[in-house]
Amino acid sequence: MIYPKIPLAQSIIEICLAKGVTQIIISPGSRNAPLTIGFVNNPNFTCYSIADERCAAFFALGIAQQTKTVVALVCTSGSALLNYYPAFSEAFYSQIPLLVISADRPQSKIDIGDGQTIRQENVYSNHSIFNANLTAEASFENDSKISQAIDAALYQKGPVHINAPFEEPLYETVSELSVSPQVTAFAKVPLQLHTHDLENYASIWNKASKKLVLVGVSDPNQIDQEVIDWFANDPSVVVMTETTSNLNHPTFISNIDSIITPFTEEDFEAFRPDILLTYGGMIVSKRIKAFLRKYKPAAHWHVDALRAYDTFGALTDHVHQEANLFFKEFIPYTQNVASSYFEKLDAIERLRNKRTKEYLGKIGFSDFVVFEKVIAGLLKNSQLQISNSSAIRYAQLVEIDASIEVFCNRGTSGIDGSSSTAIGAAVANNKQTTLLTGDIGFLYDSNALWNNYIAPNFKIIIVNNGGGGIFRILPGHQETPVFNTFFETSHQLTAEHLAKMYQFDYCAVDNVIDLETALQNVFASNDKPSILEIFTPTLDNDKILLQFFKELL
Repeated sequence: MIYPKIPLAQSIIEICLAKGVTQIIISPGSRNAPLTIGFVNNPNFTCYSIADERCAAFFALGIAQQTKTVVALVCTSGSALLNYYPAFSEAFYSQIPLLVISADRPQSKIDIGDGQTIRQENVYSNHSIFNANLTAEASFENDSKISQAIDAALYQKGPVHINAPFEEPLYETVSELSVSPQVTAFAKVPLQLHTHDLENYASIWNKASKKLVLVGVSDPNQIDQEVIDWFANDPSVVVMTETTSNLNHPTFISNIDSIITPFTEEDFEAFRPDILLTYGGMIVSKRIKAFLRKYKPAAHWHVDALRAYDTFGALTDHVHQEANLFFKEFIPYTQNVASSYFEKLDAIERLRNKRTKEYLGKIGFSDFVVFEKVIAGLLKNSQLQISNSSAIRYAQLVEIDASIEVFCNRGTSGIDGSSSTAIGAAVANNKQTTLLTGDIGFLYDSNALWNNYIAPNFKIIIVNNGGGGIFRILPGHQETPVFNTFFETSHQLTAEHLAKMYQFDYCAVDNVIDLETALQNVFASNDKPSILEIFTPTLDNDKILLQFFKELL
């Protein structure tokens, strides 16, 4: 076996292995050579080389998103680790375990004018679960910090940073380890709710006739069927799910914006819940957030073992427990309450669904039609990765088959790494993975295609409306050169030449008939990754969408 000669590098590598961190994404560089040598020469690690650090970090995020294990990023000194920051912050807010190991120069070389040096210690401090600033010599204190960092990433579900100073020479190797690193164990104490806590919650729950369960970003298969049925069978409970919730039942409402946008003041007051119960991550719908901030519930409980955000300014209780476990413990203390709350909302949903089908049947080719056709054409039991901005919002308006897993980087809601995340996710799962993205998000992260690990059955579907279409449906839109240049970022670029350069199959369409044929062809061929680019009318999309909400009544 080949090992780096530097003892500190040996310690980091051996502790990673002992802690089960075996997926290593390496950004090529020189200062991190000791780590690179050690990781790639050990067959227990699976190593990936991604040159663009921003893409590398989102690629790692995609793997960690799927595996729920700590994935390591390794980079050289200087600005390299700053390029990890967008994905690092996404991991923080999405509660995804990520480990950044940055190689550094010794402290004596910082701020003296030496090349490729910045102040790397604690550089992620605002968004890091744990920071391990190591010293150059191998030591028990270093070993302890490395172990703590990895444990924190896994058990506190977030990103951590290990900063490791290495002095030259960097490339020397040895055939035997010179250290025996001390690996400290982590004792996870299970969270438990006491009987009196469950009884107190139940006493409130059983008196409320209007209970709204709102589910944000969640992984598939997090909630047992008995819990789903419990929600569905209580007439005083309405369950609203986001596209990213991966929670499905025929009685659950997934088209939130379609339901509440036409509401009057009287409707909103009638819909105001006595209890708002939330779990999962960030909420996409601006309309449900605006509603709950104005028509506050008497009680808001958020169920999460780690965090509770006061998104609506109404948080009264943070239930420190995994959602599924809490619900299973809570159910025996509850009883159904006579109420028309669900019945009224269910009738509204049926009407909205009817109006949506009627509207989609009469409008011309547009973003809205494209999203409906594309999502309906996805393979069952596949995975859908969605980019941010208008893409995720359109996806909230159309029905998605319950067998399809849905993911989106909603922690920070940025467009910067959707493609890279989707590619990483496709590497880590064995499902057909499709990225549904807008043109600006795709172009912004086009270096994601500079990647040697893209699965041959990976699909990218680009809805190209010639700019940042979301800005056309926000207040303040005016058809002026300033708007087109500085807000929408109008352009006439396509993905055709990028597809050719990176050896993707490519197809372009601009009408419904060709789109339906292209979708069938794209999913029938799995010999190489493919891009389907769909061109929609820039000036029509916002008008069609805004008119949709007016015709829902």
